[in-house]
Amino acid sequence: MLKGKKVLITGADGFIGSHLTERLVKEGATVKALSQYNSFNNWGWLEDVDCKDDIEIVCGDVRDSAYVNHISKGSDIIFHLAALIAIPYSYTAPESYVDTNIRGTLNVCKAALENGVGKLVVTSTSEVYGTAKYVPIDENHPLQPQSPYSATKIGADAIAKSFYNAFNLPVSIARPFNTYGPRQSARAVIPTIITQIASGKKKIKLGDTSPTRDFNYVKDTCSGFLAVASCENSAGQEFNIGSNYEISIGDTLNIIKRLMNSDVEFETDSNRIRPKNSEVNRLWCDNSKIVKATGFKPQYTLEEGLRQTIDWFVNPENLRKYKADIYNV
Repeated sequence: MLKGKKVLITGADGFIGSHLTERLVKEGATVKALSQYNSFNNWGWLEDVDCKDDIEIVCGDVRDSAYVNHISKGSDIIFHLAALIAIPYSYTAPESYVDTNIRGTLNVCKAALENGVGKLVVTSTSEVYGTAKYVPIDENHPLQPQSPYSATKIGADAIAKSFYNAFNLPVSIARPFNTYGPRQSARAVIPTIITQIASGKKKIKLGDTSPTRDFNYVKDTCSGFLAVASCENSAGQEFNIGSNYEISIGDTLNIIKRLMNSDVEFETDSNRIRPKNSEVNRLWCDNSKIVKATGFKPQYTLEEGLRQTIDWFVNPENLRKYKADIYNV
């Protein structure tokens, strides 16, 4: 379905977006990749992709409706990934999250509608569910805004769904659980652990290690996006993308220690602890809907994905891009 299609990706310069860009090129799509404008002319992780010469990179901001409309013209499919995603920073700068995540999604929906785009896939997050009221978590689970970040993603999902209901916009919501892999920000727990160990730390700083997560290697997450985009009957629906497996942060730390042959100890850093009612204590994905609708199936076990992630991070050229001594919110 994607071969020969004209595809726009917002947030293509980010972690998942850069991997999705590479995957779409391999699938034969003609890709226009949006990188957030900056005066350094830096294209984020698109600087590192192996298909840079095969894509059209444009620089701008999803908060600008006229610009989003302009770059959307002629697109068959839009993958909307552009967002502010760091939960701790959302406590400090919630207005920025409203502007980017909600207004940005509104702009993309308007542009897709006005330009007759055939399919729009909006990126959600498992954080919209909050701490599980039951497990595994399916798409009917209540939405709980436990941080300003998750509140804005709930709002963005609602905007997208409203455009389906009000205007019949062919929009689907992809809801990935905890994605990890090469190029991920050091604010996330797996890169935090790996970079601190790789930098020679004997004690590493972490927040609460008791919450559970449903971790997914980035290549599997990208497969989920493509599955949603290729599904003929996905408009107006949400799809969890996950492994249907939960593991605690503490147990994940122990796997990484074993794979890296490390005896490192961890100490709790109070700066990394979320406010009591904001911590999401348990996430475990029910992926049966996307499996039934598309045949999606994760290809990487947690250990396989962690091995590939570690191999990437311990490469000195990659490791030097991270500041292991600084807590990156």
